[in-house]
Amino acid sequence: MRSRSDGKALAAEYLDALKHQRRLSPATLTNYGRALDVLLELHGRKPLESLEASEVRRYVALLHSRGLAPRSLALALSAWRGCFRWLARHRGFRANPVLGIRAPKAARPLPKALSVEAAQRLLDGEHETSPLGLQDAAMFELLYSSGLRVGELVALDIADNPSHGEVTVTGKGAKTRTVPVGAKAREAVRAWLVIRSSVAAPQETALFVGARGRRITPSRVWHRLAMWAKRRGLAEHVHPHMLRHSFASHMLQSSQDLRAVQELLGHASISTTQVYTHLDFQALAKVYDAAHPRAKKK
Repeated sequence: MRSRSDGKALAAEYLDALKHQRRLSPATLTNYGRALDVLLELHGRKPLESLEASEVRRYVALLHSRGLAPRSLALALSAWRGCFRWLARHRGFRANPVLGIRAPKAARPLPKALSVEAAQRLLDGEHETSPLGLQDAAMFELLYSSGLRVGELVALDIADNPSHGEVTVTGKGAKTRTVPVGAKAREAVRAWLVIRSSVAAPQETALFVGARGRRITPSRVWHRLAMWAKRRGLAEHVHPHMLRHSFASHMLQSSQDLRAVQELLGHASISTTQVYTHLDFQALAKVYDAAHPRAKKK
C-alpha cells in the first residue's frame, strides 16, 4: 500500500500529465492541484488506494459545512475523479471511488450586462490622446466588438492585427475560433498601432503592453477598465467579462440567433450560451407576436 507521500507524488504525476497532454490553463492546473491537496489532507495518512465512495461523500459534506460553494465542490470532485481515472489507467488502481458523486446544485445567476446605452457611454466618451488612453480604447472596443475573454485579449500579438477585420484567438480547451472585428474597434486598434512603438519594449510581440512595455496582464486590464468606467460616470463596476456578456446579450437582442452567438463566443455546448446570455422579455414578446399563429391579431 502506498503512503501519503506516495499520494502526493502520484498527484504531481497526474498534474504533469494534464499540463503536457491536455494543455489545461495554468489557472485550472493550480485549482486542480489545490483540490488534490485538500483530498490528501482529508484522507490523512491513509493511502489513496484505500479511498472509498462513502469517504468521498463524507469529505464533500464536510467541505460544504465549512462553507465551500457548490461550484468549488464540483471543481474539486472533477479533479478527484479525473485523478483516479488516470491512476486506474496508468498506475493500476482498481476502482474510481469518485464516480457518480456529484456536488450540491447551485443557482446559476446570469452575468451582468451593460445596457446598449451604457456601453455607448463607456466607449463613446472623451477622445483619448495619450498612448495608454489609445491602448485602453483599442482593448475595450475589441472586448465589446468581438466578445473576447480577457485571456484571449492579452494573448494577442501584433501579427494577429485585428484592424484587418477579423482575429483568430485561442480560448478554453486550446480551441481556436475566428471572430469579426467591428469598424469602431478596427479604428481604435489602428490608432493604437500608430504609437505602440513608443510604449512597447524592443522585440516585444504582444499587441497590448503594460507600463514597462511588456505584455499586459489580465489584472491590469481589469484595473484600467474599472478606472475608465468610473471616469465616464458609470455607477456599476465594469470588468472585462461584463463586456463579453454585453456583446452576447446585445447580439442576441438584435438577431435572436443563438447558434451564431454560440460560435462567436466559442462555447462547445449551446446550453452554456443559453445560461451565459439572455434576451429581455420585450424582445421575446416581439418574436412571439410575429411568429406564433395564435398571437397575431386578425
